[in-house]
Amino acid sequence: MAISSEQRAVDRVDAYLARSRTKAGWHVPDWAITTVSLVAVLGIWQAAGPWIDPLFASYPSAILAAGERMAASGQLSKALWSSMQPFLAGYLLAAVVGVPAGLLLGRYRVVRAALGIYVTAGYSTPLIALVPLLMIWFGLGFMVKMVIIFLLTFFPICINTWAGVRAVPKSLVEVGTAFCASQSTIMNEIVLPAVLPYIMAGLRLGIGKAVIAMVIAEFLTAITGLGGTIIKAANSFRTADMLVPIIVIMVLAVVLTHIVTLIERWVAPWQSEIAGDDGA
Repeated sequence: MAISSEQRAVDRVDAYLARSRTKAGWHVPDWAITTVSLVAVLGIWQAAGPWIDPLFASYPSAILAAGERMAASGQLSKALWSSMQPFLAGYLLAAVVGVPAGLLLGRYRVVRAALGIYVTAGYSTPLIALVPLLMIWFGLGFMVKMVIIFLLTFFPICINTWAGVRAVPKSLVEVGTAFCASQSTIMNEIVLPAVLPYIMAGLRLGIGKAVIAMVIAEFLTAITGLGGTIIKAANSFRTADMLVPIIVIMVLAVVLTHIVTLIERWVAPWQSEIAGDDGA
């Protein structure tokens, strides 16, 4: 009996899907790819070490030696602790205020009409230019650093949440209204679950902004913490010592971003399935 062209096409599709599943089962893990990438970059950087002028740059082994020396003296841990206090306070305050503000702006027309213009204007304002004024208001210590971190972190969290609420399908809200659900129920049971991926994306963006704000605050106010360590090492032309806190800041940002990603997988496990995040 002859096989129809339709049957042959179906068989080819099935064979392709089978091969795809087989390949997917043997894919290289993400952590392995990341490790190879890091080893390659560090290896090339280290190999270029003999041709690097220590006044202008440094290389991994020299930076590691400087980091061990700074850690042994307690300088690095003291600077890290000094930076983390305003960082965590400013970031957490921005999250606590920014997420509800974004929900309200996205959900209620009156709030959006009354306050949306200020959020948009604040996000567009070069907040670094306001640092001298903030120093007059809050001094040079912990408070002004926390405020700077809060201001630079608040807007991406708020605006991302706001955009997420606006992206919620209107039909879902109409279904809740049709079943006589209260506004609080619609917000908690319909809007908030749909907006969670946007909120977590805003929190990830906020980490980068908070790290930048932390360094700016320590550069422009009291020269302390990791930012102060960078300034002091740069002024003494100790390039390896200067790069140690920079790398610490980079590692800190990567770790915190990964933590937020893990939290997202916990609070919104369905998002990975919707996005098809299978590690391919």
